[in-house]
Amino acid sequence: MSKGPNTRLAELFELTGWSKGELARTVNRHAAAMGHLQLATDTSRVRRWIDLGETPRDPVPRVLASLFTERLGRVVTIEDLGFGRSGPTARRQPVDGLPWAPDQTAAVLTEFTGMDLMLNRRGLVGAGAALAAGSALHTSLNDWLRTAPAPRTAVRPATASPAVFDHDELPPVGSQEIEALEKSVEVFRAWDASRGGGLQRKAVVGQLNEVGGMLAVQHPPHLQRRLWGVAANLAVLAGWMSHDVGLEPTAQKYFVLAAHAAREGGDRPRAGEALSRAARQMVHLGRPGDALDLMRLARSGAGEGVLPRTQAMLHTVEAWAQASMGQGQAMRRTLGEAEELFASDRGDVPPPHWMQSFDEADLHGMQALAFRTLAEHDPSAATTAEHHAKRALELRGKGYQRSQIFDYISLASACFIADDPEQADRYARLALVSIRENSSHRTWDRLREMYRLTAQYAGFPKIESLREEIEHVLPKAPAKPPAGAVKSPGSLKV
Repeated sequence: MSKGPNTRLAELFELTGWSKGELARTVNRHAAAMGHLQLATDTSRVRRWIDLGETPRDPVPRVLASLFTERLGRVVTIEDLGFGRSGPTARRQPVDGLPWAPDQTAAVLTEFTGMDLMLNRRGLVGAGAALAAGSALHTSLNDWLRTAPAPRTAVRPATASPAVFDHDELPPVGSQEIEALEKSVEVFRAWDASRGGGLQRKAVVGQLNEVGGMLAVQHPPHLQRRLWGVAANLAVLAGWMSHDVGLEPTAQKYFVLAAHAAREGGDRPRAGEALSRAARQMVHLGRPGDALDLMRLARSGAGEGVLPRTQAMLHTVEAWAQASMGQGQAMRRTLGEAEELFASDRGDVPPPHWMQSFDEADLHGMQALAFRTLAEHDPSAATTAEHHAKRALELRGKGYQRSQIFDYISLASACFIADDPEQADRYARLALVSIRENSSHRTWDRLREMYRLTAQYAGFPKIESLREEIEHVLPKAPAKPPAGAVKSPGSLKV
C-alpha cells in the first residue's frame, strides 16, 4: 500500500537538477566509493522513493544524504530526506524528525557534524534551507523538554554503521579524558569571544563529531552526564560560530542538537540557554515573533531550578525581541525584571561555567542593544542606550573583543539617532579599529545597520570620510552564481 509521495525528498531532488536516472547512477557510483560494491539501484527505484514514499534499505539513505550534502552545499541528513532511521518514513510533525527518539541523539549528532566537516573539506558554501519557525519548534519540543529522558540501555545504535561513526573500536573514556574535553571547550569559547567564530568553527565541529562517537556507547552514569554536557557545550559553540559566519540553518540545527544533548544529560537550564541562542539568532535575522516563541520554549524547558543570573539573561533576549517589535513598555518591564534577577543573585551558588561570561558588562550590553533597537521606533530611547553602552564598555574585561565592537556600534548608532554626529563618528571609528581582526559576520551586519544611519549626515565632511572607511571595511557582496549552477533552497524545513 502506497504511503504517498515523499515530499521532502521530492523538494530536495528538484533542487539538485538531476534526472531520476542520473540520481540512480550517481547513487551506485557513490555507494561503490563508500565500499558498498553490491548496491545496484535504477530509475524505477528512485521513482518509488519519491512518488510512492518507499524507504530504501541501509546503506542507501546514508549514501543519499552524503550525495545531497555534496550537491546542494549544505548539510542534508537522513531525516531531511524524509526517511526514518528504523523503517518507514515517520509521521509528519510540526518540524519533521523532532524530537528525536531515545538513543538517536548521538547518531544524529555524529551524522550531522560529519556532513558539516565534509562541506569544510571540499570548500562548499554550506548555505542551507530556510529556518524552522519558532512556533513550530515550540510545538514540537515543548512537552518533550519538560519530561525526563528515558533510561538509555543500548550501546551503539543499531541503525548507525561504523561508516557513520568512523570508530571501529572506541577508546575507553574516563574522567581524565572528559576533563580534557571540558578544558578544550573553554579554549574554544575564549577564542570565539575574542576573534569571532570563523577561524575555529571547523575545529569545534570536529571535536563535537568525536564526542558523538564516544556517546554511541554507554558509560557509567556520572561520566555519561559529563559527556553529554560536553556535547551540549560544543553544539552551542558550533551553533554560535555558524551563526557568526552566516550559516543560519546550520546554526539552528546545532542549537537544537545542544538542547537534545543537555536534556539527555539532565541539564534543563542548559537546554533553555541553547534555545535562547536560537532566539537571539531570530532577532538578528529580523524575525522577533519567532524569537518570542523560542523564548517561551527556552523558559519553560529550562525548568524550575534556574539560577537568577540565567533567568536575567533569558529576560534580556526576550526584551531585545520586544524592542524589535516596537513594544517599548513590555521591553522596559522585561529589562526591569532582568535587573532585579541579576541583583538578587548573591553568588552563594556558583553559576554553571556556560553562564560565567554573562556578567554585569553583558547585562548592560544587552540593555544597550535593546534600547538602541527600540530607538528605531522611539528615538527618545537612544539616550538610555548610550548610558548602557558606555557602562558596558567600562566593565568589559580583556578577551571580549567582539562584544566590545558591538558596544561601540550600539553607542555610535544611538548617537546618530540622538542627532549627535560628532560623538557618533568618534565611537564608530573605535569600532573600526579592531573589526578587521574579527571573523564575525554579525559585526559586519551591525556595522551595515549603523552605516544606514549615516545617510542623513552625508553632507558632513567627517561623516563622508567615515562612510568611505566603512565601505572599505565591509566585505563585498558575494558574486552571483554562474548560469546553470544549482540554486540554494529557500523554503525547506530544518
